[in-house]
Amino acid sequence: MNPYESLPPSAFWRSAVAEKHMFDIGGLWQPRFEINPQKCIATFGSCFAQHFGKALLARNYRWQNMEAAPDAASAETRARFSYDQFSARTGNIYTTSLLRQWLRWASDDLPQPGEFWARDGRIFDPFRPMIEPNGFESLDEMRASRTKAIAAMGRAVRESEIVVFTLGLAESWHRAGGDVEYPLCPGTAAGTFDANAYEFRDQSFEDVWNGLRRSISIMRKMRPGLKVLLTVSPVALTATNSGSHVMLATSTAKANLRAAADMAKRKFEWVDYFPSYEIITQPAFRGVFYAPNMRSVTAAGVDFVMRQFFAAIGADVAAQPQGPLSIAPTDDPACEEEILATFGR
Repeated sequence: MNPYESLPPSAFWRSAVAEKHMFDIGGLWQPRFEINPQKCIATFGSCFAQHFGKALLARNYRWQNMEAAPDAASAETRARFSYDQFSARTGNIYTTSLLRQWLRWASDDLPQPGEFWARDGRIFDPFRPMIEPNGFESLDEMRASRTKAIAAMGRAVRESEIVVFTLGLAESWHRAGGDVEYPLCPGTAAGTFDANAYEFRDQSFEDVWNGLRRSISIMRKMRPGLKVLLTVSPVALTATNSGSHVMLATSTAKANLRAAADMAKRKFEWVDYFPSYEIITQPAFRGVFYAPNMRSVTAAGVDFVMRQFFAAIGADVAAQPQGPLSIAPTDDPACEEEILATFGR
């Protein structure tokens, strides 16, 4: 007898995948820790992470929104000014190193930079360049807004039992010769690009892992006993500055992100991984959840992923909201990275 003779059907591709309809493939995730409506949950990360907050809220889970929009704000205004996307108004946090930067600010381990960008008499936040579409009226207003977001992130981590973080990118832009990181290349959404002031980094697995490991350590110090649930965005890169074909750059980046998430789960018993990336990208699902651009995930795909998530944690599937959570184009997640597409020929 050999070890494979006693393995369950889920261990074999034929019985677990090939012989099943794709909508019947199950058992992809066995939660490591309990997730229920009573637990406070914060969400941060790339644009795909925005779906978790919406799904949790729609199902009456205690999603932490520490920087909510004014009550009178319309849905259009909330979306335009990046409210209700994450547990604080941080904008998208694409990389693990950018997450660490935000957490160092939130834990008072690192003072926030005084840097700002100006254009046409308006002030833009280099670390949230699209948070105010037309910029801030003054430098004081911008600093107050960023300080508020940093404080909200700190409260979200300290007052949550679970933090969900979605890893999105491995390419990043930094102040030359330093550790200050920006969510976008300066000179795209705002600011002016200066090759002597800014530098590009194509992060390796070690870079991604070190950023994630240190981020988890900071969060656990801020909130002892905190659980962390990681996901990887299935959304491909809009553009790459790596010198590779964008398809190859996407493959490399996602492999490094996925490996880092797996490493975190192996090393820390309080870290888990939910396979939203695999549910969308694996061949068994035939690419049916991608939009015609073969990059964006459709509302049906998001709905399928979230139903898999809630079914796995024991939620009443029959009581879940019916139909896609996001249907109209205006409900698509806000992704600053998509502005890079406008520079393509």
